[in-house]
Amino acid sequence: MGTITGFKDHDRKTFELRPEEERVQDSLDVYKPLSEEEMATQASRCMDCGTTFCSWGCPLGNLIPYWNEYAQNGDWKLAYASLSLTSNFPEFTGRICPGLCESSCSLGVNRESVSIREIEHTIIEKAFEEGWVKPRFPKMRTGKRVAVIGSGPAGLAAADELNSVGHEVVVYEKNDEVGGLLRYGIPNFKLEKNIIDRRVRVMEAAGVEFSTHTEVGSDVSVKELKNEFDALVLTGGSTIPRDLAVEGRELEGVHFAVDYLTQHTMKVHGKEFDESEINAKGKVVLVIGGGDTGSDCIGTAVRQGAKAVYQFEILPKPKTERDESMPWPTYPRLLKTTSSHKEGCERRWLVTTKSFKGENGKIKSIIGADVQWLKDENGRMSLKKVEGSEFEMDVDQVFLAMGFLHPQFEGMVKDLGLDLDPRGNLLTDKTQMTNQAGIFSAGDMRQGQSLVVKAIHEGRKVAKSIDVFLMGESFLRG
Repeated sequence: MGTITGFKDHDRKTFELRPEEERVQDSLDVYKPLSEEEMATQASRCMDCGTTFCSWGCPLGNLIPYWNEYAQNGDWKLAYASLSLTSNFPEFTGRICPGLCESSCSLGVNRESVSIREIEHTIIEKAFEEGWVKPRFPKMRTGKRVAVIGSGPAGLAAADELNSVGHEVVVYEKNDEVGGLLRYGIPNFKLEKNIIDRRVRVMEAAGVEFSTHTEVGSDVSVKELKNEFDALVLTGGSTIPRDLAVEGRELEGVHFAVDYLTQHTMKVHGKEFDESEINAKGKVVLVIGGGDTGSDCIGTAVRQGAKAVYQFEILPKPKTERDESMPWPTYPRLLKTTSSHKEGCERRWLVTTKSFKGENGKIKSIIGADVQWLKDENGRMSLKKVEGSEFEMDVDQVFLAMGFLHPQFEGMVKDLGLDLDPRGNLLTDKTQMTNQAGIFSAGDMRQGQSLVVKAIHEGRKVAKSIDVFLMGESFLRG
């Protein structure tokens, strides 16, 4: 490292939030990046550890101390070269990854960790600005063809890797544009869609073909694809949202979060949709579910002009600092307060929704109750309602943000006769191949709902397995 005392000389800095009164009026990125000089200073806080726990914590195994050193010295091109060895899409993870690497940073044992995510963001944006991001042209074509079904982060990573070693790749996407939940599940204020478009153009220039408005199993049969391609990789995601089976669920005004977020993104981009508009303007909104999707609903409702926003979570309020149950360098389950929470939201933990009440078919209130989690003699946790805690709260709109259960079975999965694991995800062997030879799977469709960075890792791994399946060996890193 250029300096070995940076962590003592400089405090941690991260990107600044744009002023709240400004950012809630638009759908642009909520953060204002720091300068290259400031980020080079932040990179100097890296201690160049003998054991790089940050790389261990990152599912992609990013070579973080290396590109920190290059960034510190102002060699951004070399930093990008190091970053691109392990990461296909740093522009995505540099914006929306929760920073598993930072939780494993050795500096985080007794100080604030290195601002790894922001450094990554700075490197990739500098690379695009300077024209260093080039199409990955293969040296030769193998004559093998691979169909990637689903264009989320796992599918894009698989396609990028497979094309780079010479296979002809066609990516099928049922929606009108590429990106999966990157496109329609994550609001623009976290990931502006030109960031996806920019990467897709690079991949297209390298030879990857994208077929949108094409649902496999409906618009094109799986039999056709099996006959036309040498291998298939299914990366359709975990798309069936968890529902809330309570009285009044059918009332107008109760929506799945993914439907709300998808529609809002379409509206932001001037696209038409067949369904009635879901708009929170002037309404009292309740978000059920305390994760990132719930947070995204809060930020969206605030931007639409909601009168008030509440968020219920059935689990206990997370702790604010590590304890013995979350030892370093594991990822700690700590209280997360997002930019959306700061924009206006009342949060409640250990609350369950008992029923919805309405008038003339529209929701008017919810019946809720406080709960507690109790451990039985076998150590298993069970949920119990707190006696006398039931309450009623007036609401105009409810968004269910309780995660996803499994992929869609109707159509492609059933048509192919694919085996499922006990959770309803696609069952694969250690090479990520399903029970049908030549048909592989990756991402949330295989592992269940997870993080974008893990989906990218899944896509890289399955690409290596497919390359071995087609060629007998592979030079891909996986």
